[in-house]
Amino acid sequence: MAIASGTRIGPYEVLAPLGAGGMGEVYRARDPQLGRDVAIKVLPSSLSRDPDRLRRFEQEARAAAALNHPNILAVYQMGTYEGAPYLVSELLEGSTLRDQLLHGPLPVRKAVDYGIQTARGLAAAHEKGILHRDLKPENLFVTKDGRIKILDFGLAKLIQVPDLPAADRPTMSEGTEPGVVLGTVGYMSPEQVRGHAADDRADLFAFGAILYEMLTGKRAFHKPTSAETMSAILNEEPSAISQIVPTIPPAMQRVVQRCLEKSAEQRFHSASDLAFALEALSDTGSAPTAAFAAVKSRTNWIWFAAAGSAIAITAVLALWFTRPAAVPVVESAVQLTDDGEPKPGMLESDGARIYLNEGPMPSYRIAQVSVSGGETVQLPTQLVNPQIAALTKDGSALLVLVGTSPLAPGSMWLLSLPAGAARRLGDMEATGAGLFPDGRVLYTFASAVLVAERDGSHPRKLAEIPQLSAVFPTVSPSGGRIVFSSYETNLGSLGPVYEMASDGTGLHEILKGGQGGLPSEICCAKWTPDGKYLLFQAQSAGRTDLWVLPEEGRLLHGSAKPVRLTNGPLSYTLGTVSHDGRQILAIGTKGRGELVRYDSNQHGFAPYLGGISVFDLTFSSDGKWLAYVSYPEHTLWRSRVDGSDRLQLTYPPQIVVTPRISPDGTRVAFTTEGNESYVLSMSGGTPQKITDNAQAPDWSPDGNLVAVGSYVSGKEFGEKTFTESRIVDLRSGNVAVVPDSQGTVGPWFVAQDTLVAATADQTKFRVFDLGTRKWSDLAANPDTFPAWTVPAGGKYLYCTTAGTDPKVLRIRIADHAMETIASLKNLRAVDDPYTGPEVSVAPDGSVLFTQDVGTQEVYAITVKWP
Repeated sequence: MAIASGTRIGPYEVLAPLGAGGMGEVYRARDPQLGRDVAIKVLPSSLSRDPDRLRRFEQEARAAAALNHPNILAVYQMGTYEGAPYLVSELLEGSTLRDQLLHGPLPVRKAVDYGIQTARGLAAAHEKGILHRDLKPENLFVTKDGRIKILDFGLAKLIQVPDLPAADRPTMSEGTEPGVVLGTVGYMSPEQVRGHAADDRADLFAFGAILYEMLTGKRAFHKPTSAETMSAILNEEPSAISQIVPTIPPAMQRVVQRCLEKSAEQRFHSASDLAFALEALSDTGSAPTAAFAAVKSRTNWIWFAAAGSAIAITAVLALWFTRPAAVPVVESAVQLTDDGEPKPGMLESDGARIYLNEGPMPSYRIAQVSVSGGETVQLPTQLVNPQIAALTKDGSALLVLVGTSPLAPGSMWLLSLPAGAARRLGDMEATGAGLFPDGRVLYTFASAVLVAERDGSHPRKLAEIPQLSAVFPTVSPSGGRIVFSSYETNLGSLGPVYEMASDGTGLHEILKGGQGGLPSEICCAKWTPDGKYLLFQAQSAGRTDLWVLPEEGRLLHGSAKPVRLTNGPLSYTLGTVSHDGRQILAIGTKGRGELVRYDSNQHGFAPYLGGISVFDLTFSSDGKWLAYVSYPEHTLWRSRVDGSDRLQLTYPPQIVVTPRISPDGTRVAFTTEGNESYVLSMSGGTPQKITDNAQAPDWSPDGNLVAVGSYVSGKEFGEKTFTESRIVDLRSGNVAVVPDSQGTVGPWFVAQDTLVAATADQTKFRVFDLGTRKWSDLAANPDTFPAWTVPAGGKYLYCTTAGTDPKVLRIRIADHAMETIASLKNLRAVDDPYTGPEVSVAPDGSVLFTQDVGTQEVYAITVKWP
């Protein structure tokens, strides 16, 4: 409703409209009693009938009225005008911070000044137990004299402050229930995005996003859609400030970075601490020399000096006991290569050149590039598919493995530099290898860690980890310790990281996925040159990041804990560390797929559905609907086959794999990263868990049963993990083991009474008849079947082959007839970190793949060590 000038609202006379403000209309008015102009915000009667809008309006008034601080808008009174509530506040003249940011970034001095004022205002609110929860440039007002005023506490929440007297606590709602997302997209903290309970550190995250914007002129998190922006808040880091504005002081960048930590525990502990950090960056203070100059007596000077020293020592000790241990911080990341080639495997550097693997599997080659970046040049060698393992201490040769694939057994060779002449070491095979400083060879095979002389002679076992495979061994710079990762072959996942002395004694676990705040998949540890830190990589939410573990706990800080170094937006895999230890050389991957369809008439692949970046397609029986997993985010979507009517069904941080639409097209079954199977309506909603410890669910034709593969461990199998096939009855919830299915993966229904499954080594397909309870062979291939699927109807099984000439095959299940559909020799298909390669089949019978069009380049990541 519009209010005309001259209208009286209570004792106030309306002078002129000022525009919209938050949830209401704002007017300039005159307070005749005190002779001052004020602002009046009126909530229109149409909105006041909305209980939520009314509650928020009243909450804003109570929150602001409870606070008396120069950096918070002062509220004087609340009342009702013609059924519409209003509140009276101080009149501000100036502009919002958003208005100022429309002209670009602010000078650093001004950004620091605004930041200090905002932090002080937040500290005052937090001390009263009030969270703002909607901090953004629109809610920060800059007066004409440069004072910051925090506006709009409409989403404020009261938290418990034990030391605050009850009489001083504002009367407010305790906030929304967990699971309700409140705030403004782009400034919400990760915990707000997830709908979790938030404390005052959520305001600090929003503050960090604002400070980032003041310094760079760009929003920290800004994507085309709200869903993508929320995903970025959860999973990505904004571009480094130094890349946008190189002149910003590193200390200022670290303040912003700490505010924007994904984990609330890693942000500043309070707004007061944040204000203190910003004040330390400002140079408005002066050295305290005048007080000392005023001391005339030498005795007095000594007394003051002693007292000052005692105070300083006490302060330092207090800080030492209370502050968290200093941690390494990434300062910058510089791209060194730009050739568009896939870059799997390891990196090594002699200080002048970087040696790396390039090319698709199984056609690896070795390339080199300057440590300062530039053109990559291939290293000449006659070895087929060489995989870099280590570099000799003098930089004269590379230790490489020659085998069919990573983690598979291969022979060990020394490749001389720069000529590329190769010499085999011994006659043993290895799954991973490294070098001692004296040139001895450290290697792994199966569950054992072994050592051999420089020429590969006299191999001997150092240690063994039963039930696991040992991989990625490395030696400390002093040569006294060994670290290696482990791998569970049947599960297809990485296990703990182990450490031991170089003679094999003292074997113990030092890192385990899923514990101590770590993601589930960790591996590939390497020491820094000084031996003080262990670097390693960890995978979560479809992305790999770099982490660091201090080798010794700091004095007075207890045992050391792993610290995340990178947090996107690229996926970084660990290569090596520069000779001076300041830079980590890593492969930075930007995942991007292109959905393609094989055209049998053109004998080639062409984009399908516009070449969207998706994976794991599944079609409804009538061919009208499809569901798929976004790549690389791994969220579940559904749409019509023409791409219309798109709907996102799951959200981060949940990782979805292997979806399958029910026969009637109303539901979709899928598995998560944690091997839990769910069923979800194609219209969205809450997924229903059907079983744990399962993978690749598939529906029976009548829609009542779901077949899953499971991992099992038991004494009758020597405590080893094995796979088996199971059937879940959705009507009763009963789970039945398919007889004699140990060592199978899959399985998929091809008829109501028939299953097809692959053996665990993926070299054979077998068919199970539920009526006779018997298995029979369908097809076999010594080079393995990396990917396979059974489309709706169950007549055919489509699969891919491995080797130097990979193909797509179609096997008719009725008579086992096999035919070649297409060659995959020139297709660079996505090899998903959760499921491996995949193949899908469109309703017309054409095969679909996700072509890898992402980038993998070498980056030099500069780290500031404590």
